[in-house]
Amino acid sequence: MVAGGGGARRRWDHLGGLEQPRRARRLTERHVDLDRVADDGRHGAARPDGVAYDDTRALLRSPPATDSLGTTWDVTLHTNVGDIVLQLDGEHAPQAVASFLMLSKDGFYDGTACHRLLPSSLLQCGDPTASGMGGPGYSFGPIENAPEDDVYPAGTLAMARIGNDANSQGSQFFLVFNEVTLPSDSAGGYTVFGTVVQGLDILQSVGAAGTRTGASDGPPAEVVIIEEVTIA
Repeated sequence: MVAGGGGARRRWDHLGGLEQPRRARRLTERHVDLDRVADDGRHGAARPDGVAYDDTRALLRSPPATDSLGTTWDVTLHTNVGDIVLQLDGEHAPQAVASFLMLSKDGFYDGTACHRLLPSSLLQCGDPTASGMGGPGYSFGPIENAPEDDVYPAGTLAMARIGNDANSQGSQFFLVFNEVTLPSDSAGGYTVFGTVVQGLDILQSVGAAGTRTGASDGPPAEVVIIEEVTIA
């Protein structure tokens, strides 16, 4: 994601080319832009629990959408605060599901921290650096299965991305624990690729604890580590 605040910054895409600077935007609690930035090549970023990451698991390309088999998948995020059970929708979001399944099977998410919390609505995870700047080394699009009314109900599982860029989805995703409106930008909405079927109470408890700084957008006060992802 792009952190709130002023100024412009550059980033390296997964092929090593320099993209145009994107001006950072201040994000508000109920009107947010869930940015996701591809791997910028930095390694060893600190996790919220003080353990250093070694983000060397970059991949070259996203898998074909057909790997989702056009069906539903039951997946469990085993975290330090409890199990969160998801059902992935391979019929309506095949590319996102295929990518999530591949990364999960490869152990990409194992040991990663959920790095961003909006206490009233959602928790964002999937960055192996916990910096908001990490990814799998590839990006994909287009946006799939976004709600027409921009409303994301509690239990929604969706992909984060760069603002105004439909093809910037990677490994970062967010879990909605209270209904939230996320206005579409020029690229559209956000890919909804599944639902939370168990563990919504865990997410709401994390939300209730707030952010580490007390802000309306930031790292969760309660550290959440995805220890393992299993696929039924």
